Amino acid sequence: MVEVREEMRRVAYVQAEAFHVPVALFNDFSFKFFEAEVLSALVYRLGNSPPDRYACLVAESINVSDLLRAPQHGLVGVLDVTVQKDEEVLRHLEGVEEYLYVSGMAVLKKFRRQKVATMLLKACDALSLLWGYRYLALRAYEDDSAAQKLYSKAGYKVVSGDPHWISWIGKKRRVLMIKSSVMHETS
Repeated sequence: MVEVREEMRRVAYVQAEAFHVPVALFNDFSFKFFEAEVLSALVYRLGNSPPDRYACLVAESINVSDLLRAPQHGLVGVLDVTVQKDEEVLRHLEGVEEYLYVSGMAVLKKFRRQKVATMLLKACDALSLLWGYRYLALRAYEDDSAAQKLYSKAGYKVVSGDPHWISWIGKKRRVLMIKSSVMHETS
């Protein structure tokens, strides 16, 4: 994604549609507020991250009939990739000080189960080659078997999970999944 205001708004819409939790009253207002928060965070990340440390990858439809179904001018999926060095993740990696962290995967509801997420994950592999990183990591909710299956098919393996007590404070447990980049697998 390039830093163009309209494209950033489209990215924010896709992520907001995927992650917004409906509210009983004032749902439209709640959605717009959430979308504005997502846009603000995106503008911040783009403005404050070096170009080789953060990327927002986008998937666009090239099918004319899909363009009619997607009011966001063809943008149907997004995800964020950030260079990180979290010690909790690094203890599972060998011989590196940083890795690529994949987050914010979002696909418009109308385009789910059409390989959009798979293509975005392949774009992460290409980015790992371009930027020279040996590992990619992400987190998925422990109870989201569909997401874990998607990531497993892309080569990610579960290496750890949140402690059990995390659910006692009302948070959903997540698993940490890691894969070697394509560059590392062939060497």
